[in-house]
Amino acid sequence: MISKMMMSKIMINQFSIGKIARVTGTVVLGLSFAMAQATPAAGAPAGGDAPNAPSAAAAAAAKATGTKVGTINIEQAIFASNEGRRDFETLSKKFEPKQNELKGSADEIDSLKKQLNAQQDKLNEESRDKLMKQIEAKQKVFDRSTQDAQEDFQNQQGEIGNKILTKMAPMIVKYASDNGYGMILDTSQQWPRGPVIWYGPAVDITQPIVEAYNVQSGVAAPPAGSTATKPVKPGTSPASKPNTAAPKTPASNPPKQ
Repeated sequence: MISKMMMSKIMINQFSIGKIARVTGTVVLGLSFAMAQATPAAGAPAGGDAPNAPSAAAAAAAKATGTKVGTINIEQAIFASNEGRRDFETLSKKFEPKQNELKGSADEIDSLKKQLNAQQDKLNEESRDKLMKQIEAKQKVFDRSTQDAQEDFQNQQGEIGNKILTKMAPMIVKYASDNGYGMILDTSQQWPRGPVIWYGPAVDITQPIVEAYNVQSGVAAPPAGSTATKPVKPGTSPASKPNTAAPKTPASNPPKQ
């Protein structure tokens, strides 16, 4: 059975590596909304009857006749873009003081538990109960503080991701239309959680979209050796330090055995 202290340290580690609030789910919903805005609904009035003039992406989507099927890792495209790397690095630094505060609280609780284990045979019942109540009270405060910090961090990550996705979605529509794609599938989630069992690099458009977005955004690449924290999906083993490796375009995504 996992001890409560071990669970506390796991919670700190999950916070420190920047676990996002269901980024993939948020991204998929955001992409659906953005695509709906970029692509006119069937039967919608055209020209002057529309409340707003159609964008270049919407016009391209309306004339799309492609038959190719492509893939894109939306989550990766967001976090690999210069803007994504810059904004997530800024967010990670913003939360460093809170991360250090939580680590200090966890160390204090751990020290009190070690004290209790070492002295419980020497303490009278009143002193032992007092120390146990002190540990329990600090543990409750720690658990709540960790949960609040995680939720705050995750919400801010989601806001950054959706902001970038809103601008990136029309580019995906236009790129697909210009290059003969009739369907683009998201590979952010691996099969069986995601819809794609297998794909090869030839059909993946993640990198071209990232490059096009970098040009459009005008955001310069972060300095060498400076990369943003990549969000970690639920179920990933926690680590003591943020995963600062920049995402790479996968060569392929074979099905699990």
